[in-house]
Amino acid sequence: MEFRTTMKTGENRGWLHHSDRVMLLGSCFSDNIGTKMHGAFIDATVNPMGTLYNPMSIARAVDRLIDCRPMAGQELFMQGGVWNSYDFHSRHSMPNKQVTIDRMNSRIEMGHQALKTAQLLTITMGTAIVYRLKATGEVVANCHKVPQHEFERKMASVGDMVQVLDTMLTRLHDFNPGLRVILTVSPIRHIADGLDVNSLSKAALRVAIHEVLTRHHEYCEYFPAYEIMLDDLRDYRFYTSDMVHPSEVAVEYIWQAFQATYLDDHSALAVARCERIHKRLQHRPMSTNRETVDRFNADTASVVRNLIKEYPYLEKNTELLKALERS
Repeated sequence: MEFRTTMKTGENRGWLHHSDRVMLLGSCFSDNIGTKMHGAFIDATVNPMGTLYNPMSIARAVDRLIDCRPMAGQELFMQGGVWNSYDFHSRHSMPNKQVTIDRMNSRIEMGHQALKTAQLLTITMGTAIVYRLKATGEVVANCHKVPQHEFERKMASVGDMVQVLDTMLTRLHDFNPGLRVILTVSPIRHIADGLDVNSLSKAALRVAIHEVLTRHHEYCEYFPAYEIMLDDLRDYRFYTSDMVHPSEVAVEYIWQAFQATYLDDHSALAVARCERIHKRLQHRPMSTNRETVDRFNADTASVVRNLIKEYPYLEKNTELLKALERS
């Protein structure tokens, strides 16, 4: 007797090799999976402009990254004692205007190069709700605690989202013809406006993605992260205490499903080995004995050197290099 439904993602596509460059854009779930990739020493660039939630803001970010269009001073505004951009997450906001511009432009240039050389791009959409600045009519990626009366809040129509995503995917394919794109809906629940609005928003995103995939199915497909969380795990024990974000166990489960769907067999073995070594690198000896610590660091360095010898493309990984420096 079965007491749960298991989400089937189909045959392995072999889209992702351990040596590939990956970019992840979108909601907090992109950060979750990006962290998992970093833990496997996959060369992953995660949200260079910060967390993004709606398709319009994601497409706007993609345009800026493709064009490598730098931030101009007039695009910034002072709020909360720091300089902000409506296109960037607040983690990039600084008290000094020029420092903020330089910081943001560095992220744009880095994101442009990463997108240009990536083999795989994953885009996770969190909500169809958009906030449009009344003064300019532009959809913002982050409100930065600007008073709500300065924005028009509405749910984007399926037609508008399809148009924006269609244009975005066409530009991406022209910019990087070898790029494969995975679209997904975030399993994180946006409940500030009520569960009914969250359900409608997720449904609109799903319909828009389904429609746009019919036009770009050669290099683009959908990964059911939302459905795995909603219908496979389907229990509050798989959420954190806020009952909104997936727990570590849930993220790991979805990461395993992602690997089973896209990683080739050789890369799956590499990921498993790298994850074990990553856990070792997170460990710090409890002993205060210098000889014990030195021996641990030397043993770790030996493990890292053997890993790099087997996978030479890891020789520039900063975390592995730091482990070698400690020996």
